[in-house]
Amino acid sequence: MTDTFGSYVGEAYGSVHTGPGNQFNFYLRAAEERLREQASRRPRAIAKEDREHLAKRFVNPPHMQRARDRLREKHTVLIDGRPGSGRRTAAIMLLHELSEVRGTLHELPDTSDDSTASPLDPREINEGDRLLLDLSEAEESSYLAVQNTLLDFRSTLIARGARLVVVLPHHLGYLLRGDLRHLTVEIGRPSPQRVLTVYLRLDDITPPPDELSSPALTAYLPQAPIRDVAALADRIGRCRDVSPADRGFPHWLAESLDGQHDQAERVAADFSAERSGRHRALLLSVAMFHGATPATVLQAANALLDGLSHPPDDTPRLARADLRAELSEIGADTQPDGRVRFGIPGYDNAVREHFWTFLPDIHRQLRDWFRRCLAEPVLDASGRKEAVVRFAVQSLRTARPEDLTWLADRWTSGNAPAHLTPEAAQVLALGLDDGQHGRFFRQRIYDWATSTDTGNRLREVLVVVCVETMARTHPDQALVRLHHLARRAGGPMGANARAAVLELARSDHRLYRRMLDRLASGVAQGHWATDRDLFLELGDPVRLIGFRSVREPLTVCWAGVLGHPVDSWGAPLRRWLTACEDIRHRDLVLRVLATACAPDPPASGRVYRAALSWLRADRTAERADVVGRLLYELNVAQGIEPYGYAV
Repeated sequence: MTDTFGSYVGEAYGSVHTGPGNQFNFYLRAAEERLREQASRRPRAIAKEDREHLAKRFVNPPHMQRARDRLREKHTVLIDGRPGSGRRTAAIMLLHELSEVRGTLHELPDTSDDSTASPLDPREINEGDRLLLDLSEAEESSYLAVQNTLLDFRSTLIARGARLVVVLPHHLGYLLRGDLRHLTVEIGRPSPQRVLTVYLRLDDITPPPDELSSPALTAYLPQAPIRDVAALADRIGRCRDVSPADRGFPHWLAESLDGQHDQAERVAADFSAERSGRHRALLLSVAMFHGATPATVLQAANALLDGLSHPPDDTPRLARADLRAELSEIGADTQPDGRVRFGIPGYDNAVREHFWTFLPDIHRQLRDWFRRCLAEPVLDASGRKEAVVRFAVQSLRTARPEDLTWLADRWTSGNAPAHLTPEAAQVLALGLDDGQHGRFFRQRIYDWATSTDTGNRLREVLVVVCVETMARTHPDQALVRLHHLARRAGGPMGANARAAVLELARSDHRLYRRMLDRLASGVAQGHWATDRDLFLELGDPVRLIGFRSVREPLTVCWAGVLGHPVDSWGAPLRRWLTACEDIRHRDLVLRVLATACAPDPPASGRVYRAALSWLRADRTAERADVVGRLLYELNVAQGIEPYGYAV
């Protein structure tokens, strides 16, 4: 290797533990905690608790009332607006403000999972549903396909008293059909000053007007996307929480704006003036691992020069400058806490943006370098976490989402250090949260979930990502991916996936129905034994039993289960029979069981014998009546003339 700044740390990746033992489980739990923390700061979720939190902070943009009126009158409104104007947030609030007497508020999927159907499937509309479809980053083909099906979809929407808000792709405005323009409302940008003030007030921060009119803030707010204004308020609150008591709002604001200073011109000038490859490598290493130890920065710089095949410096090591002098030449220093930082606020971000923007020919090498750096033991968990965010921001900004999925795949490979498991989960979660590339990550996770070649470590990470990140914004798509993972994995990993998909399906009536439909299809085809096991755990004899749309998949699933040994379904059957002791559910539940037996007469005998065994275990009048009624329903389903029943 090349001789650069000092002794090379090499490829000592540390402990490599690839099995499902205690060490890997520890890192999985760390991944869950990291994604929960990340989700708590994300403004894109539409879960009720997140919507209520957002509603308290929402500032009406121009033309919001017009959008409300259009939604009320037409059951549909198409929201347009410039990127950064808060279109998605406005769409969520339009739906949140509607009555919750019937139906649910959920987002329609933006990928065609298990089919090539349009996301606008009328069968997915329930009475009173409030539906969101975010097309803000849609491609031309998918945008046109949605428009072609929207009119028919609206007919069902209106008939069922549901509402739909669509966020339009502003960059494809020329493709909007003329017959849909009457449904469109273009919202403006809410006052960023008002947004900041509201967020701060709800965090018990009420600075005087003059402090909210500082030159730095006045320069920042007009050009910042609304989501960044909300993020600034969050940073101010966190700075307040950790600052000394004698510090006030001006200090909190200055600290929070540090990363927002635009130093692009300064960095460009410094980069042109400094032609030394060593110094440029140090420049990016400090920027990417800002706040890390000198050893981390040195290792990263060495690795970058090596990865770019930079010629070695033949000068003897002791004849060259030490690291402190090198850092000083690029405007960085080791501060009292022992961490390396640039002296100019915002300089680190500008350096990263410069490398990714103006050196596009080394994107692949930067990706490989970053992977190598994160595997080194000199970088602690906190440093890895912050570095992943920085790398993800640049990859997504320069339209290279595939670099992030590549890293997740490598960090979960068999020879990767187990301690990189949280980083693999984090990098996928950051991609899912990105407004422009989220669909790419949902599709890639679907491809992994349905592939037999996906390794178990990656599958474990996908379960965590689906549960902690995707389910918060796209629960339907999370359900589909967890179901595929549960089907294809065995052992502890398969058990984790099954538990996750069952918990998600139980969390919501709509998801419960959707999962039953998926299981009915799978059980009927007979391809996945796991589907039978999932049904026996999920199928509830009472939940929504009054709906034919629920009884039908329950019947199909029971029909597929009853052809297997009694030991596999005896316990769930006893649970169903016990539920029938409540006369309110008895007839419908027993009718499901009897109808399931109809195609296979021997199944009727097996079910009846199992019911008699259940009765003998606790011979009560209620149980006797249940068994008698079961016999009656079995006979009816078999076409045998009904007669009085008794046991």
